[in-house]
Amino acid sequence: MKRFLSAIALTLVLALLAACGGSPAAAPAASPAPSEAPSPAPESPAAPENSAPAITKLVIGLDDQFPPMGFRDDKNELVGFDIDLAKAVCDKLGIEAVPTPIDWTAKEFELNGGKVDVLWNGLTITDARKDAMLMSPAYIANAQVIIVKKDSGIKTLADLAGKTVALQETSSADEAYAACSAAGTEKELVKAPENISLFNDLKIGRIDAVVIDKVFGDYYIAENGEGKLEMLEDQLADEEYGIAFKKGNQELADLVLGALDELVKDGTATQISQKWFGEDRMIFSYAK
Repeated sequence: MKRFLSAIALTLVLALLAACGGSPAAAPAASPAPSEAPSPAPESPAAPENSAPAITKLVIGLDDQFPPMGFRDDKNELVGFDIDLAKAVCDKLGIEAVPTPIDWTAKEFELNGGKVDVLWNGLTITDARKDAMLMSPAYIANAQVIIVKKDSGIKTLADLAGKTVALQETSSADEAYAACSAAGTEKELVKAPENISLFNDLKIGRIDAVVIDKVFGDYYIAENGEGKLEMLEDQLADEEYGIAFKKGNQELADLVLGALDELVKDGTATQISQKWFGEDRMIFSYAK
């Protein structure tokens, strides 16, 4: 009897366990094989090779003693035709203009060394500079001239014989004078790092003549030397000014020069020229 009751109890326990128990837990899914890993997201399209460089400012190398292109006014602020023109270009591009005075005798080193982005301050276009830097088309015409005191008795290049002549070293004035008929006939040839001090020396009689850019000479005589200084009729060389970029930096050149071309076409550049020269001297045109 006891065995019979034990069998019934065991049967009831097994039935109860079967009723309460769930289905067996599913086996965990196998990890995907390496070959089944998700494919990487497609790469974004590459930017066009000729897209404009992403810049926020333009560092402009200049000679701060070269009026009216770039110089310091009575408040010691940098002003001038080239500075106004460069600022207008930067406004057009939506970037900051940073005029930066440099040692103009080392201008190519300053540009190629990355201290400045451009040289933009009455820079004469020459074959040597085209080889060393990326030069823009001409935007202003110029010439090399000689300035003397009105009572000096110097009227022609021949009259410079036995006189003291001065100019800025490593400038196009240096090259132009070396190629003229007066070269070698002077008593002394003085070379200075900048131009303004030469005019001071001319006024006090320390030197007899200054070889200088015509745009500078015209401005200086009108502002400081009218009635005291004069320009000889003999001009040494016709020249043109350009903007210099580091060799190979075509993207930046296209960006800046394209904006300048727009300012010429919409009349902004003419207004700036009228402000500084009293006339439109712009001769610039640019196409990529």
